[in-house]
Amino acid sequence: MSRPTGRVLILLELLQAGGIRTVAELADRLGVDGRTVRRYVDQLVDLDVPVEAVRGRYGGYRLGSGYRLPPLMFSDDEALAVLLGLVAGRRSGLMTTDAAGETAAAKIRRVLPERVTRRLDTVLESLAFTAPPTAFAHPDAEVLLTVADAVRHRRPLSIKYTDRNGRRGERPLHAYGIVAHAGRWYVTGTDPEIGEDRTFRLDRIAGARCLPGTFDVPAGLDTAQRVVSGFATAEYRHEVTLRIHGTVDQIRARLPAGVASLEEVAPGVAADPTAERWRRVELRAERLDWLPPVLASLDRPFVIERPDELRDLVVALADRLASNARQT
Repeated sequence: MSRPTGRVLILLELLQAGGIRTVAELADRLGVDGRTVRRYVDQLVDLDVPVEAVRGRYGGYRLGSGYRLPPLMFSDDEALAVLLGLVAGRRSGLMTTDAAGETAAAKIRRVLPERVTRRLDTVLESLAFTAPPTAFAHPDAEVLLTVADAVRHRRPLSIKYTDRNGRRGERPLHAYGIVAHAGRWYVTGTDPEIGEDRTFRLDRIAGARCLPGTFDVPAGLDTAQRVVSGFATAEYRHEVTLRIHGTVDQIRARLPAGVASLEEVAPGVAADPTAERWRRVELRAERLDWLPPVLASLDRPFVIERPDELRDLVVALADRLASNARQT
């Protein structure tokens, strides 16, 4: 681009790459003098693009945060990455709304060169997914941003929440982190009034507001592991305890951390996840009918400690398999 307007757009693209750009660097990249660079910067400012001047020996210009999204310029690869990310986000359920992802993709596609659009369509037409699109409820964007701000600055929250039984209430929360898991958004933290660990689905939060004060986050906390482990110990109808002989990887292949907890049967035995030994597996489930096929697919020795109902279901599955195997 040799026209002034084209060079102004190139200047914007250089600033969007991040960091401070000196006048000399910008002048060299644009093929103009320093005075012209300053004039181009003034044109961007007139367009409400938040360009900041940085004084000092290593000063120059940088793109600051503005009250609205400034015009963006993408390379071909960047545009493809953004659009593919929107496609993946919509399919996985990690969007605040389906409409937001669709309108964002449409806006980008409208300004793409035809050659880039053809490349994108070629990828999308060639792409297949092994799992169907998720259909989970989306969190409110304002709730998500408010909770994220509270996590970052360690500020207490008050949230309006509807639990799985439809009960609504307002409760305090010291939010430690936001976790995306299996197509849903969760916030995990502690209820300061009762001192208990809590995890909430963001799509069930109708409103959130920050409260005065701050709090400390436990050292070494893994928020993702905390959420996953919470699923394995959640309150469901059945409490299941098994002993399975195998390595941690063998057991986890069918009973991941989000489903079950593991511990060594023999106390005091040095932990070795690669060793085949008896391990106690505990989980909770609303239904038991899915467990017998899972235990059969493990192909490892196991003992059912409780409940008796699961033992009956396993025996019934074994009888059906034996009956089917005898048929000719």
